[in-house]
Amino acid sequence: MALVLRYVNKEGIIIERFLGIVHVASTTALSLKHAIEGLLCEHNLSLSNLRGQGYDGASNMQGDINGLKTLILIENKSAFYVHCFAHQLQLTLVAVAKNHINIAEFFYVVSNLVTIVEGSCKRRDALRDAQFAKIKEDLENGVRRSGQGLNQETNLKRPGDTSWGSYYGTILNLILMFSAVVDVLEIIEEDGLSDQKVEARSIMRSILTFEFVFALHLMKNILGITNELSIALQKKKNQDIVNAMDLVKVSKQWLQVMRDDGWASLLVEVSLFCNSHVIPILDMEAMFVVSGRSRRNTQKNSNLHHYRVELFCTVIDMQLQELNNRFSEVNTDLLLCMACLDPSNSFVAFDKEKLIRLAKFYPSNFLGTDILALDSQLQNYIFDMRSNDFFLELQGVSKLDEKLVSTRKHETYPLVYLLVKLALTLPVATATVERSFSAMKYIKNKLRNRMGDQLMNDCLVVYIEKDIACSIDNETIMHRFQMMKTRRRQL
Repeated sequence: MALVLRYVNKEGIIIERFLGIVHVASTTALSLKHAIEGLLCEHNLSLSNLRGQGYDGASNMQGDINGLKTLILIENKSAFYVHCFAHQLQLTLVAVAKNHINIAEFFYVVSNLVTIVEGSCKRRDALRDAQFAKIKEDLENGVRRSGQGLNQETNLKRPGDTSWGSYYGTILNLILMFSAVVDVLEIIEEDGLSDQKVEARSIMRSILTFEFVFALHLMKNILGITNELSIALQKKKNQDIVNAMDLVKVSKQWLQVMRDDGWASLLVEVSLFCNSHVIPILDMEAMFVVSGRSRRNTQKNSNLHHYRVELFCTVIDMQLQELNNRFSEVNTDLLLCMACLDPSNSFVAFDKEKLIRLAKFYPSNFLGTDILALDSQLQNYIFDMRSNDFFLELQGVSKLDEKLVSTRKHETYPLVYLLVKLALTLPVATATVERSFSAMKYIKNKLRNRMGDQLMNDCLVVYIEKDIACSIDNETIMHRFQMMKTRRRQL
């Protein structure tokens, strides 16, 4: 388990630091809590000073009864939990979509397709050659344009639940290389082993259907809505609550627009793809035929009803409902109150009543007298901010925090500054934690696969926090090692 601390330093800048990794024999919530407490104690830190916690969507983390976040909230009421936004915007959509049997079947076929096509170097070479031949043919026929950066070599990649954007990338590559994939499947069906022939034929029959193509483009459009948002959350180490809430809001709005007005354009997109790959297009007015089930036991519906109501609208509604239900009532109110600190457009989002309510979420930081003092301080604060040219062009709470410190306004309005720090401390993306896990493959590799937990932890700290490690001069390091024990010679 990796632990990263997020805090605001004396200059008003958000800092995220990798604290370390802990080997946990059990992944129960109670075991994880004990591991976190132990690591914090090693650095003279306490859970009582915690003001936010963020994890991925695992049940042992976010469970309302015995989850890790619940156990910590019982001990510290101010350690509010926010689900990792980056996971929410990308992987949650895939996980929720898989609750629909048709989409689950689609991703199952895609997974098997990638496995068999990318199963050997020979097949990857065949896929590359087939794609090259297709590009050459399209260029000769004028279907594609040539130019720098166009028609680059690509390949299929396996989607993974721990890799952000991997599903979207797999779907895009499959659409781009569909003809080449079919050619490789035909080669496997003809020259492969008996089991491989059967699997290749089964997959080819599945993908050369209107239903598969429809699901392919539906998920491409849904995941495309949140792809840029997920990338933005991964890149912005100093992502704050206000920006994250805006990203989620945009995602939900686009999904609603797609549900209301996106059916016709999606059907045209699917039809064009089917025509270009000689796949039969279904008559939307004809009766929908359920495969593998007696027609007498099924409700008779048209293809239009099945694909638009039972698939298109249902899958999008599942996404919207999941995004709307992801936050509890307390968390939603908390985040909306924090949004009132946004300095954009001359503090147009400022709301004194909501900010006072925000302070009441943190009784250990704001006593009864502080709440009364905050009322007056907020009035002076907003008048000062709107009349001060230094604060008129700010974008984001993080920039506001830095400007308050640089102009020493944080000393003039200490209670308001405390609200700003609390808003910035609450984590909204666990990108730093995910990167720490990715760094392990560089530290503990095949040549050092017997590395112990303590050595790996120490190496990870130095590797991840390079800026701090580079600031330590060699003389200090040698002196530290010299003083560890008695040595024969001076380092």
